[in-house]
Amino acid sequence: MKRIQDPMGQAILDYWKTGRAEKIRVFSPMFEEDEMPVEILFRKYEDMPAIERHAMDISRGKILDVGAGAGCHALVLQQRGMDVTAIDISPLSVEAMKGRGVQKVLEQDFYTLEGQFDTILLLMNGVGIVGTMERFPLLFRQLERLLAPGGQVLCDSSDLCYIYEDEEGVIDLTDVEGYYGELTYQLQYKDIIGEPFPWVYVDAETLREKAEENGFEMEVVIQGEHYDYLARLTKAAG
Repeated sequence: MKRIQDPMGQAILDYWKTGRAEKIRVFSPMFEEDEMPVEILFRKYEDMPAIERHAMDISRGKILDVGAGAGCHALVLQQRGMDVTAIDISPLSVEAMKGRGVQKVLEQDFYTLEGQFDTILLLMNGVGIVGTMERFPLLFRQLERLLAPGGQVLCDSSDLCYIYEDEEGVIDLTDVEGYYGELTYQLQYKDIIGEPFPWVYVDAETLREKAEENGFEMEVVIQGEHYDYLARLTKAAG
């Protein structure tokens, strides 16, 4: 990723250096313009949602934190004496993580990473890194390459079906083209505008189906408060 096109990374770096940053503007054809406060990327364990805290608590062995951002999850695990490697494609985020004291951090595309890990973390709707539904086989092939025997993937996502819920509580997806959780995002920080990128929010049953199609088992570990959940993915026996 070019630094000039790295709005998320610049926001993270500004906040780390000065303790202040403007909000990140979030654009999507599906929603009105939204904002992301940068400080949430620096939160401590006690400020994290229950889903993320639980993922920290059940992580084990050699850990990979994918899309680590400002390194909040990696730092929690590192402070517990665990072996964690943080990766992100944003060079400025990597710079900030190194400055914050993350000991093992790489500017790295997940899909080209090599190594073996006992726990792979895809948090903050991190399973969306798959981009589109048709890319799930690619995601699972890479997870299979990276998972050590007996390893686990801990990922969270949200079911966006609530967007289509009417006043009577009926969810109607009949007029939705494709999978309703496929989105396109674009980020802006100050005058830095990033390239549009695809992202997927996948409901639990669909994730289970995709996992089984690709030789994995999936279990919901904990449900969140608003259509979100933490899942554990493991290689299917045999």
